[in-house]
Amino acid sequence: MDRTKESTKHIRTAPIFTVLLAGGFIAFLNQTVINVALPQIMSSFNISAATANWLSTIFLLTNGIVIPITAFLMERFTTRQLFLFSMGVFAIGTFICAIAPSFTVILGGRVIQAIGAGILFPLITNVIFTIFPLERRGFAMGLFGVAMNFAPAIGPTWAGWIIETYSWHTMFYIITPFAIIDFVVAIFLVKNVTETSRPKLDVLGVILSTIGFGGILYSFSTGGIKGWGDPEVVTLFIIGGLSLILFVWRQLTVKHPILEFRIFKYKMFTLTTIINVIVTMAMFSGMILMPIYMQNIHGFSPLEAGFMLLPGGVVMGIMSPITGKLFDKYGAKWLALTGLAITILTTYALTRLQTDTPFSYVLWVYTARMFGMSILMMPIFTAGLNDLGLSLNKYGTAMINTFRMVAGAVGMAFFVSVMTNQGEVHVKTIMSQQHILPTDKIHMAAVIKQGTVMGINDAFMIATYLSIAAFILSFFIRTGKPAKEKAPIRRKELRKVTQPQ
Repeated sequence: MDRTKESTKHIRTAPIFTVLLAGGFIAFLNQTVINVALPQIMSSFNISAATANWLSTIFLLTNGIVIPITAFLMERFTTRQLFLFSMGVFAIGTFICAIAPSFTVILGGRVIQAIGAGILFPLITNVIFTIFPLERRGFAMGLFGVAMNFAPAIGPTWAGWIIETYSWHTMFYIITPFAIIDFVVAIFLVKNVTETSRPKLDVLGVILSTIGFGGILYSFSTGGIKGWGDPEVVTLFIIGGLSLILFVWRQLTVKHPILEFRIFKYKMFTLTTIINVIVTMAMFSGMILMPIYMQNIHGFSPLEAGFMLLPGGVVMGIMSPITGKLFDKYGAKWLALTGLAITILTTYALTRLQTDTPFSYVLWVYTARMFGMSILMMPIFTAGLNDLGLSLNKYGTAMINTFRMVAGAVGMAFFVSVMTNQGEVHVKTIMSQQHILPTDKIHMAAVIKQGTVMGINDAFMIATYLSIAAFILSFFIRTGKPAKEKAPIRRKELRKVTQPQ
């Protein structure tokens, strides 16, 4: 084994942590601004909405390829090498997007961005668990949560103002120098804090992972648009599903898997991962449905809709370090239960939306919902990784981020599909009850709005049920402070584990 790790006793954690947080904030900010820019990009390149949507889909697909292999990358390369690579690649991709003269070029830039961004989150999490002792990890993850939650909060509002004032090119021109500055500072401040070795890359596993996650993510991303019965969607879903089955079998039999599925022998990690997936899906219901409601029903601009989302993101950013402190003191169980109780009540409140619901009602309910999410997200994530211990952290980080990514894609597609399908059913019902003909354009506009709102309410009701399921599961989380750090467990020893430690 190549021991390139520098002694953490002599490393100043604050500079490393600050540089990593800045990189994470820049990457998260980038991920949230593209949707706001799509209408102007469509006009600039004279493309359809379906074509423009590939700027989001391709980012997701590239993440699906990169994130599962991050455990291998963290085992093979040093902290410094990986962070400089990820930030450097991200900066190059952002600059390509800024100068893009055609849709093909900006699409390529998004792929390059996604390669860098896909490595960042697992890497930052692994570094946090390495440089901070067990009793301070909750607070450190809470600070990381500031970047993760605050960037998406200000992203749409900031991007909306930039696009309305200047152009979508300017948005990327602003992000690029910040990424370059963080890269340059990282050259001097980021140290190697993890041990490296020379594991053999499972090439067949990478191929199966790429086809599997790529097929599943693409089918869910396009199923809500093309329809779930579309031959292309069905074919890719089947191919992706079969590839994932073969991938899991391969990872359980190969000597050096890229995703270590044996970590699911740890009960608390498994439980918190399930809760994480459910909560992620429920969270995406609000992130995807609320802008649709605000813009399509109330007629607000993207900038105005962004202002509705802003307070919730700010609350999550403020609460993240506070929640981290509470986690260090009390553990995850009661934070999760409290947060989920708030999430259930506020999500149910969003099932009562009407076409004329006051802006203040939507604002306060959505902000309270984000407050509930802020109490539970990081504690659940941290508790699961604490159950694995430091030596297995990189495998747990890769696994959780892979599941969260898939849950996000599935959640967006699923809730949009529910809204669309149920909305159509409600429109037909209203037309039948009120004897409205399709040719009656004056009344049809109001009927379509009403049906869409009812479809959104149905989607939020399903999100409420998901939150209740997560609430019930949270009663099984261990109470109290996390146990002491486990002794290092190597991959070959993990295979012998039959009981969670």
